[in-house]
Amino acid sequence: MNSKNKKSALKEKAGISRPEMISEKAVDKIHDSRKKQPSSIELIEGILSGNITALSRAITLVESTNISHLERANEVVNACLPQANKSIRIGITGVPGVGKSTFIEAFGKYLTGLGKKVAVLAVDPSSTISHGSILGDKTRMEELLNDQNAYIRPSASGETLGGVARKTRETITLCEACGFDTIIIETVGVGQSETAVHSMVDFFLLLKIAGAGDELQGIKRGIMEMADAIVINKADGDNVRKSKLAKVEFGRALHLFPAKKSGWTPCTSTCSSITREGIPEVWDTINKYVTQTESNNYFFNKRKDQNQYWMLETINEQLKTNFFNHPEIGKLLEENKKAVQNDEISPFAAAQKLLEKYFK
Repeated sequence: MNSKNKKSALKEKAGISRPEMISEKAVDKIHDSRKKQPSSIELIEGILSGNITALSRAITLVESTNISHLERANEVVNACLPQANKSIRIGITGVPGVGKSTFIEAFGKYLTGLGKKVAVLAVDPSSTISHGSILGDKTRMEELLNDQNAYIRPSASGETLGGVARKTRETITLCEACGFDTIIIETVGVGQSETAVHSMVDFFLLLKIAGAGDELQGIKRGIMEMADAIVINKADGDNVRKSKLAKVEFGRALHLFPAKKSGWTPCTSTCSSITREGIPEVWDTINKYVTQTESNNYFFNKRKDQNQYWMLETINEQLKTNFFNHPEIGKLLEENKKAVQNDEISPFAAAQKLLEKYFK
C-alpha cells in the first residue's frame, strides 16, 4: 500500500469520509503516533517514576488479547513486581443501585485527603449479545477523576468468569509499582465475580441499603461469608432509622457464620456517601483488620495463596485459549456441535473425543 492509500485508510478508520475534513499534517501525526509505540523499558521506567500515561499504556498492553503483546506485557509486569505489594487492596461489592460508585468516590476523596494515592479498578459489565461495555465509571466519579492523587481505570469484563476483567490481577501490580498505596476494586454486582475479586484483595466490603425489602433476602450465603465488613449505605434523611435497624439485622446474621481463619470478626456499620458520615469509620475498620491480620501473619499468607491461585487460573485460561485456537480442533468442533445437536453423540463423549485429539 502506497503512502496516499495509507492516509486514506487512516481517514476511514477515524470515521472521516471527506478528505477536506482533516489536513495531511494531522494524518501524518496520527500515523507517526501509531508507529512510535513505547518500548517495554520506557513503560517500566515511566511506571516506576509515577507516570500515569505509561501506566495506562501498560494496562492496555496487559489487557490486550493480541498474542504478540503477551511477551511484552509479561516483561513489564515482572519488572514491576519488586516494587509491588505495598498497598492495601480493597474489594467492594453490592447489588446494582446500592451506590457503589458514589461510595467509592466519597471514600476515595477521604483517603486522598489523608495523603493516600488511590487507584480504582472498576469492572464494567459487557453485553453478552453485542459484547459492548458502557465504561461509565469515570463519568460517575467526576470529583475523584479530577483528583491528582487518584486514578480510575474502567475495564470491560468481557466473557471471563463472573465479569471480572481478565487481567485485573496484573493491573494491581502495575498500579502498586506506580506508587498507589490503596487499590479499590469495584465488582459488577452480586454474583460469581465476588469469588474472583475476593481472591485478589486483602479486605472485602459488602455494601447494602436499608428499606429495599431485601435486607437479608436474596443475598447468597457465600457473599455474606466472604465479607469482612457490611456497610449500610445511603444512611441519610428518612433512611437513618431504617439503616440502623438493618445494621442490627446484619450484625445478628454475621454471628451465625463460622469463625474466619483470619481471626477477624466481621462488623457492620452505616454511612452516607452524600453527607460523608461514617466514611472515616470504614477506613478505621480496614486499618484494624490489617493490623490484626498482619500481627498473626494471615495477611501475608493469604497473599501467597492468592499468587498460587492466580498462577493455576492462568494455566487453565491459557489451556482453554490454546485448545479453541487450534486449527484442527476448530474444524472438528463444528462437526461435533452438529452431531451433539442431532443426538448422534453425547456431549460428554464428544468432549472426550476432542480432548483426546488435542492432546495427541
